[in-house]
Amino acid sequence: MTSKKAPTMKDVAREAGVALGTVSKVLNGIPVSEKNKLKVEEAIRSLNYEVNTYARGLKMQKSNLIALIIPNTTNPFFAAFAYYIEAALYKKGLRLLLCCADGMPEKEIDYLNLAANNKVDGIIALTYSDIGSYIPEHLPIVVFDRFFENPSIPRIASDNFAGACLAIEKLLEFGCRHPVYIRFHSVFPGESDKRKEGYLYACEKYGIEPDYLDLVDSNYEPAVLKEFLKQHKNPDGTLNFDGVFAHTDYHGYMFKNILQEEGYRVPEDVQIIGFDGINLFGNREDGPVISSICQPIDRLAEQCVEILTSQKDSLPPSLTLLPVKYRYGGTTRE
Repeated sequence: MTSKKAPTMKDVAREAGVALGTVSKVLNGIPVSEKNKLKVEEAIRSLNYEVNTYARGLKMQKSNLIALIIPNTTNPFFAAFAYYIEAALYKKGLRLLLCCADGMPEKEIDYLNLAANNKVDGIIALTYSDIGSYIPEHLPIVVFDRFFENPSIPRIASDNFAGACLAIEKLLEFGCRHPVYIRFHSVFPGESDKRKEGYLYACEKYGIEPDYLDLVDSNYEPAVLKEFLKQHKNPDGTLNFDGVFAHTDYHGYMFKNILQEEGYRVPEDVQIIGFDGINLFGNREDGPVISSICQPIDRLAEQCVEILTSQKDSLPPSLTLLPVKYRYGGTTRE
């Protein structure tokens, strides 16, 4: 039994009664007469012709694939970021190659090498490793949050400094007198470091004695938070702080659970504001994890795609900041 041969562009041209060049123009989005365009589209449907996008990409040295490097998809913020990146790429006729690097430099470098071999047309990176020196010079790239020494690499981020100030102002507005700051962070610098700067600035502005936990990411974060809580207990069991600004929603949620396990009420005894704006299971309808300073994830993703795809036409800004906003999530008194 012989298999039926797949139709070719020549078959489409013959079926439509037009020149081969006309078919090529239609497939590549080049304007032709409406009459011929309709003929070609009808012939494509009739013959079930499928465009070999990979072969076309080799010929045109373009794959229409964009690689997104993120740590993982288990974190709701990263998952939502990937979702909106894919949607923004699709609107531009591009496709997503998702690369989950688990924060491992060797995996991120492998993905960069893949891109360097012309398998993708650009990279959007949300990375927690120092891979700046491995980025191919010819490859368009946009970095979310992370700072690299090469100033020509465009970066997109939320206004972390203003967001931290807003968090402290909200805690004070809701009655807190002594807000503390808890932070676990990457060893590599990024725009999110400015959340600590914003906290310290707000403390100085409003006459608050700074009090914070500031450590590198580790596997012992719950134990460290429990020790921090122990050190802040008064002899009568009350706490010497009544508000928490958490570097991320994840750590704010973790600390909320620890407080409640120790018998403290949230938000009656301690109010908490995180940073990111993630939702339970990543879905808006499931509600927020905690009260938070929300990053505009959809707009951040759209801006990443817009700057990445326009780099050949204009020189992108070295840093683009988008505003944040406060959202109630059950861990503050209003």
